[in-house]
Amino acid sequence: MKPPIKVLVVDDSAVARALLSNHLARDAALTVVGTAPDPYVAWQKIRTLEPDVLTLDVEMPRMDGVTFLEKLMRRHPMPVVMVSSLTEAGCATTLRALELGAVDFVTKPSVGLRERFPDLALELTEKVKIAAGARLRRPCPTPIIRPVASLRAMPAARRLVAIGASTGGTEALRELLTALPADAPPMLVVQHMPEQFTRAFANRLNGLAAVQVREAVDGDRVLDGSVLVAPGNRHMRLVRDGATLLVRLSDDPPVNRHRPSVDVLFDSCADVVGASGVGVIMTGMGDDGARGLLAMRRVGAATLAQDEASCVVFGMPRSAIELGAAAEVVPLDQLAEAVLAAAVEPPPPARPRPRMPLSAP
Repeated sequence: MKPPIKVLVVDDSAVARALLSNHLARDAALTVVGTAPDPYVAWQKIRTLEPDVLTLDVEMPRMDGVTFLEKLMRRHPMPVVMVSSLTEAGCATTLRALELGAVDFVTKPSVGLRERFPDLALELTEKVKIAAGARLRRPCPTPIIRPVASLRAMPAARRLVAIGASTGGTEALRELLTALPADAPPMLVVQHMPEQFTRAFANRLNGLAAVQVREAVDGDRVLDGSVLVAPGNRHMRLVRDGATLLVRLSDDPPVNRHRPSVDVLFDSCADVVGASGVGVIMTGMGDDGARGLLAMRRVGAATLAQDEASCVVFGMPRSAIELGAAAEVVPLDQLAEAVLAAAVEPPPPARPRPRMPLSAP
């Protein structure tokens, strides 16, 4: 039997520290070894208590959570789950924390913490467990933009690229998208992320990449050189309107516990573009996207999975590989080249679409 995961809770609010630590301690797989009201106390307790995972509030006096995280990841790298506020500033700060090496984050309501706490606590418990087994990524504060060659000299065949990611995906997608030329094939992205965060995430990537990245709006056309990111809490599907490809957003029930769901996107791509699609499954926990990627492969689409060594969490790619959905397994630093190579291959003859129901919500 594995020993329980040792957790240190860092939050300037005494109420939040008590609520978080009491709930985490109820799970037999976890033990809360201590709490800290600020980074200075936290640093001392990290050295003496040797926790496996840190939960870290973003907004604290004396030293904010992101500044402490940057120092921590240089001196004592360890899995960290950030606790963020649902504000525009909170979104930007949390994305910076993920860039610096935090494994994941949860959002803490600014009001009504006690009433809304059960949902937060369940999410935090799950993410602490995931973080304990995650592969730490070396922080890369300064993006290295190194686009591959333009596609103008390549064959004219183009495909639509659909991408799914979860834990660790924000930075993996940054590396992938900043390596693409401005005339890359159109791309649709589902990244498991709450409302408000997806817009900040897309805007951040748009400032780094040669392709145009933005949060999708219902009815958006799918165009070369554009990347549409599914909004938090909305499913995104590909549809055809005559010769035009569009995205449709919906509030349909969650699939695989997620909305947006990668399976929903991939399944629609299998239906609409068939063998002219490219499906990519990236780092993340669980199995969302595995069945949809298999549906794409069965109709002749090119399908790729990120390899284990470059994933923060290998759950989603592993599920797809074990299901036989991924035709290629590729390291993250080679994924842009592999995606573009698949996108300019002439598609094989179209195959009939086998009907595969999505998993139950």
